[in-house]
Amino acid sequence: MKLTIIGTGYVGLVTGTCFAEGGHTVICVDKDAEKVKMLQAGGMPIYEPGLEALVKENVRAGRLRFTASTQEGVEQSAVVFIAVPTPPMPDGSVDLSFIEVVSREIAGAMRAYTIVVDKSTVPVKTGEKVAETIKRYCKAKVDFDVVSNPEFLREGFAVDDFMKPDRVVIGVSSTRPVPAMKEIYAPYNAPIIVTDINSAELIKHAANSFLALKISYINAVSVLCELSGANVQEVAHGMGMDARIGRKFLDASLGFGGSCFPKDLSAFIRISESMGYKFGLLQEVQRINAEQMDRFVKKISDTLWVIKGKTLGVLGLAFKQNTDDVRMSPAIDLCQRLLKDGARLRVHDPQAMEKARPILPEATYVTDMDEVAEGCDALIIATEWPQFKKLDLERARKSLAHPIVFDGRNLFDVEEMERMGFLYKSIGRGKG
Repeated sequence: MKLTIIGTGYVGLVTGTCFAEGGHTVICVDKDAEKVKMLQAGGMPIYEPGLEALVKENVRAGRLRFTASTQEGVEQSAVVFIAVPTPPMPDGSVDLSFIEVVSREIAGAMRAYTIVVDKSTVPVKTGEKVAETIKRYCKAKVDFDVVSNPEFLREGFAVDDFMKPDRVVIGVSSTRPVPAMKEIYAPYNAPIIVTDINSAELIKHAANSFLALKISYINAVSVLCELSGANVQEVAHGMGMDARIGRKFLDASLGFGGSCFPKDLSAFIRISESMGYKFGLLQEVQRINAEQMDRFVKKISDTLWVIKGKTLGVLGLAFKQNTDDVRMSPAIDLCQRLLKDGARLRVHDPQAMEKARPILPEATYVTDMDEVAEGCDALIIATEWPQFKKLDLERARKSLAHPIVFDGRNLFDVEEMERMGFLYKSIGRGKG
């Protein structure tokens, strides 16, 4: 089928590329002309494992192209996906101005029946507003359908998630667009759930908020583990073997971050409040997440006594592994707190250093992870990059002024680190 994706961020670019890989002909639209030029020239605005190769392959095959013209994209496709940003507002609600603008542009460009698919994460009832806007601004007065098709992509694993989805959710107000939507997703052999639009929109916020709850729950348990001398990894393993619970998202850490969980959690709380329900459980999830970082910073300050004047090595800047995304990154938050307390930082990340530089200009950026510890008073693990597990620990021990490691991701074995002579502070594994 001929498809258009409006927006080439993490969601839009992955979606368009993977649709092309599935055999569809795809036009990706973005108003940022410089980004379009970059993509047309073979450049990549983001790092996502496997994505660059797929983009180049499908451009070469003629199934994928890029343009800055919404008019062109809408006129040449029967199905148009909206994948523009929905950034958070100061009060936790969602800024839907990009959705509104794109809806008007689609309406002005439509010349025949069009299926308009909302791929962006939006509050419930947004589909109704999109339909009202298109009807209002469509001068050609052609038929259309609005569909909610939420994405469930994890940054760092987005290509695999798209090509092998757990499920595809399609929210509709009529049956007319259902056959086309099923045809679009046929190459991916996934269970397809057809619901009303409001239910589809709620599914995304409900799912992300539940996952955030699960992370905060195990982080709260990690506090009890430290107080009692228990091991949170063993507790999580025992819990996770229960099929009703599962092991995923039960890793104690600095807390969740990124552009999805914090934003979607705040939005779901605001959505609930707007409908007359105070979702206190989710407010507690937010509190636990914030306190987890507070506790980790306190652990550092209690161990070092004074942070001011100390040189600290930090491994990890992205909010999670396999991405260069530093938006709402716990690692960035940690660095900012340490800098505010007067520390000097030597930092490394496999992919995110360039995006971190404008945010942390005071830090010293080190290209080799094994050199980060040189001259430092302590080493901090802030992101769970798998390559950090291969850190030359013996070299780090000798390079550090004091062999102290604060592991915010529980990457190393407690007994092994202590055997090597480190003062090793992790999360929820024994006292301290």
